[in-house]
Amino acid sequence: MALAVLLGWLLSGCASGMDRWVELEGTRYQVEVAADAASRAQGLMYRDSLEDGHGMLFIHEEQAPQAYWMKNTRIPLDILYFDNERRLVSQQRDVPPCSAGDRCPPYPSEAPARFVLELNAGEAAKIGLRNGAVLGVSPAIAVPDTSAGRKR
Repeated sequence: MALAVLLGWLLSGCASGMDRWVELEGTRYQVEVAADAASRAQGLMYRDSLEDGHGMLFIHEEQAPQAYWMKNTRIPLDILYFDNERRLVSQQRDVPPCSAGDRCPPYPSEAPARFVLELNAGEAAKIGLRNGAVLGVSPAIAVPDTSAGRKR
C-alpha cells in the first residue's frame, strides 16, 4: 500500500510540469510560464537549446504594445504576440540569436498584446500559423481574466 501511495505521489509530481501547455492549430507545446517582471526579463537567455515541442509563455499585466529582443539568447525563435482574447495579432518569425548585448534590435508587436509565446524558429511555418489563430491554454496556467482583472 505504501508503495502505491509513493508511486501515486511521484507520478502526480511529474505530471504537474506536463500540465503547463498551450495549443496552436492543433499542436500542443509544453511551456514554462514567465508571469512576473523578473522571469519575463530572464526569458530564454543563456540557454543553448529549447527542446522540440517546448516553449515559453510570457503573461503581461495588461494588453499593450510589446517588443521583445534576443539579448543573450542563443536559440533562434519565433516570437508570437496574442491579445487579451488570446488571438494572434503579430508574428516575428525566425528571429536570430544575438550576442550584442544592449545593441540587440527589438522585435515589436504590430498590435497591442498581452501574451507572448516563444517557440523554436520554424514552428509557426511548420503549423501554418496565421494571424487570428487562438491560443489554447491549459487550466494549470493562471490566465488573468481580462474582463474584471481577476485570475481564472
